[in-house]
Amino acid sequence: MGIFDSIKGEAKRNFIARADEAKGQIVYKYPEKNVRMLTQVTVAADEVALFVKDGKVEGKLGPGRHSLDTNNIPFLSRLLEGFTGGNMFIAEIFFVSVREHTGLKFGGPIGDVRDPETGLGIGTMVYGDFSIRVTEPEKLVVGLVGMGRSSNEEFVGWFKNQVLKVMRDRIAELLVKKKWPLLDVTSGAYTEEIETEVIAGLKPHVDDYGLTVVRMGNFHVSIKDEDEATLKKLSKDVAYSRLAGGFQQYAQGQAMLGASEGMAKGGGGSDGALQGMGMGMGFGMAQMFSNSQQAQQRVPAAEPTPAAPPADTRSPAQRLKEIKELKDAGVLTDEEYNAKRAELMKLL
Repeated sequence: MGIFDSIKGEAKRNFIARADEAKGQIVYKYPEKNVRMLTQVTVAADEVALFVKDGKVEGKLGPGRHSLDTNNIPFLSRLLEGFTGGNMFIAEIFFVSVREHTGLKFGGPIGDVRDPETGLGIGTMVYGDFSIRVTEPEKLVVGLVGMGRSSNEEFVGWFKNQVLKVMRDRIAELLVKKKWPLLDVTSGAYTEEIETEVIAGLKPHVDDYGLTVVRMGNFHVSIKDEDEATLKKLSKDVAYSRLAGGFQQYAQGQAMLGASEGMAKGGGGSDGALQGMGMGMGFGMAQMFSNSQQAQQRVPAAEPTPAAPPADTRSPAQRLKEIKELKDAGVLTDEEYNAKRAELMKLL
């Protein structure tokens, strides 16, 4: 090393500041522990400098340029090394940014989540970003030193794991308690509710480190395409079953619908009408089958004839509303909805 390199190195030791390559980091640890008295420390407007010894914060400097002298910075006297004659002290110096840091990305598997609507356990993923702010730098540095995580990379990695853990727990809990269909969650219908719950869930985990999660941003819960297709099909079956009055009645209606579709294939241009008729016949037959069974169960065995099956008490207008809701939910296709609507309109 030449004489100019030696002079340059000595000059650097007389000035302490956050390194240029670390400007965007939340926590920056100055690499040297042995610091000369009268060294100049520059602290940016959006950060503080903490002096730590033996895991304890001995002092803090705010924004500005400071000359390290015990005459104007009293806490430095606790860091002095006697063998140097008062010319040097030993401490870890941490620069901690106190502004909001945005765009911190995270992501990973949530695991199998049970869909309340179908009862299926579906493998679920989440990814997105969040923003945080350091509100109490002393708590953060002491906590990180205690965990052995003094670098920015170690801190951010730990924090992302906390976000993913809470996200996993809260989404599973919300699906059970709120009975949210998983398809609605993956469509983004409950993004604001999930954000509120996750931020509240993170609070107990980060309060001890002097941190605040300001907001979640652009996060998305996703499932595999094949699982989405399975859920859509089963959700459609469940909705049809409810409309028909039960699973057994739905099965009967599906059988009649299958027969009508066979007729439609040979019916030329009238296949849309026949399909609509088939759907109506299927549901009608299923309802008649259900009513007949219920009536037979109510009649004593000694009576020779069963009671007449009760008519469907739902008005055409009510049934129109039901199929409209099914269409809006994506359960009925436009063709299925139009065919059923045309049938019901004739009853008005």
